[in-house]
Amino acid sequence: MMKTLVMFFLVVLGIFFACKHHPLIPVEDEPNPNNPPSGTSCGPDSVYFENQVLPILISNCTQSGCHNTTNRADGIVLTSYDQLMSTVKNASSPDAGKNKLLRVINETRPDKRMPPPPSSPLTPDQIALITTWVQQGARNNRCTDNSPCDTLSSVTYSGFVKPLLTTYCTGCHGTQGGVSLQTYNDVRNQALSGQLYTSVSRAVNPMPKGGQRLSDCDIRKLKRWIDAGALNN
Repeated sequence: MMKTLVMFFLVVLGIFFACKHHPLIPVEDEPNPNNPPSGTSCGPDSVYFENQVLPILISNCTQSGCHNTTNRADGIVLTSYDQLMSTVKNASSPDAGKNKLLRVINETRPDKRMPPPPSSPLTPDQIALITTWVQQGARNNRCTDNSPCDTLSSVTYSGFVKPLLTTYCTGCHGTQGGVSLQTYNDVRNQALSGQLYTSVSRAVNPMPKGGQRLSDCDIRKLKRWIDAGALNN
């Protein structure tokens, strides 16, 4: 009996050492294509919600009395991806007839369009950008511009400053009361007074209010334009 047990033990031991055992490798969470890491480089053919779409919505649609978490006009909140998807009917549908977001931003009747008067409607470029984002899947995506920050080249009002302010600022600072950034002269006055740079660069409550802070590169380029005289170039 003892001899049988010994033989059995030796056979089991031999099988154990004959097998190739691989160390356990922890299984990492699969990457989520709808929410890639913030280090993902921006692709020129993709539209990114956090970088491009959300700033437009924050600037143009979430002012006091509108689609923010406090007022929730018509039950719609546009301050985040989750709120957009849960409060806007068919927000991910590429069908403009079903997708309420696409329908209202393309509407031309003053009593139906969003944002409503006296606010200016979204620009054709902004509408095209949001439409492309929806057509690409309406994903909760973001990216990082990993290219070097070029502050040596000339920074122009038409090529950089105006598009930047149109995306992030003029929805709030447009035709309505308060600080206006609608025209070049409006922007120049705010720039030369120091208020424009201070408002976007301060550590606490920077502009745009309620939105994503401008990137360090964008702030540096804006300062370069201001330091050069805030020219209408």
